[in-house]
Amino acid sequence: MTRTRAREERSAGGVVFRIVDGQALFLLIRDSYRNWGFPKGHLEQGEAPDRAALREVEEETGLASLSMRGEIETIDWYFRFRGRLIHKYCHFFLIESSSSETSPQREEGITACRWASLEDAVELISYANARSVLRRGAAMMTSRASAAL
Repeated sequence: MTRTRAREERSAGGVVFRIVDGQALFLLIRDSYRNWGFPKGHLEQGEAPDRAALREVEEETGLASLSMRGEIETIDWYFRFRGRLIHKYCHFFLIESSSSETSPQREEGITACRWASLEDAVELISYANARSVLRRGAAMMTSRASAAL
C-alpha cells in the first residue's frame, strides 16, 4: 500500500483587537462557508510570518492602522483539498488596530467582519483551535497590562 505524503502549507494571521472604553473588542471574519475566524493567508515567497500576518489582515479587512503586539502561537491541522492531504501551519500574532472601520475582501470569500467582546468571540468562532488562539491572545493582553502597572 502506498502512503501519500501530506503537502505542507504555511500561512499567518492575526488576532486583531482594539480597546473601546477600557474593553477589548476582537475582530472576526466570516468566510464563504459561514464560519467565523481570523484573517489569515499564505506566506509569499521569502515573506516573514509577522509581515504576512499584517499584510493578510490589511487585505482581508481593509484595516490599515495596525500595530504588531507579539506572536501568540503556531497551530497546525490536516485537511483534504481536491483529494490531496494538506498539513497546514498557521502563525498567529496579536495585532492592535486604532481603527474600527472594516471592508471585507469579498473576492477572497470574506463575507463579513465583526468586532466582538471576548465572550461573544469565543461563542462565534467556528473552530476549537481558533478559540484556543483567541484565549491565548487575550491572556497576552492581560499579562502585558499587568506588567505595565
